[in-house]
Amino acid sequence: MAFLVPLLPILAAAADIPITVTGRNWAPFISPMGEPFRARSLDDDPLARWFGGADRNDDGLLTADEALADADRFFATLDTNHDGEIDPVELDHYELEIAPEIQVTMRTIPAPGAPRPKALRDRRKAEALSVDTLMGTGGALQGGARYGLLNIPEPVAAADADFDRAVSRAEFRLAAARRFQLLAGGQSGAIRLEQLQALRQTVAGRRPKPGQDVPDERVGNGLPSAN
Repeated sequence: MAFLVPLLPILAAAADIPITVTGRNWAPFISPMGEPFRARSLDDDPLARWFGGADRNDDGLLTADEALADADRFFATLDTNHDGEIDPVELDHYELEIAPEIQVTMRTIPAPGAPRPKALRDRRKAEALSVDTLMGTGGALQGGARYGLLNIPEPVAAADADFDRAVSRAEFRLAAARRFQLLAGGQSGAIRLEQLQALRQTVAGRRPKPGQDVPDERVGNGLPSAN
């Protein structure tokens, strides 16, 4: 036992050294129509990257026409057999392969640059919180709503207006138009990136801590009603 005595001061000193944990920058941004954009570096902003691609004339404004064009582009990606609709097989491919982050059973992904749990105890707390996410308790966001601007857990399937388990191009475009209106606050015209970044900051501020019940007041899918 005597050989352990010299180690005690070393172990005590090591205990005082702060532990720095660097998280992987892999939390995505889920676009209003469900397309995932994953951070490539600590300085990368997936929201800005999506906006820059959707803003076709690079004037810093996203118009309703540009939002529809962006929806058409993503629809073509999802419609792999080119029959004009996203069928259940293609929907499964989206949920399992293209954007698995939207699955409500998937453990919450940390924001870009955020540290991941640094100890088993912290990881268990995170896993307990993920159960709240799965069960919809504690005010936790679910699916794609955790990483998007609208409270839509599954943005592609939510465009199925007639509930026939397939999403037509017309339904997808209808959902895109309505979601643009929701992001624009019901106003006509165009949306600036700064508006969406401010909305994302507001959304992040609503995310509850363990044990808190913070209702998500964001607008939902909002397909036009019959009224």
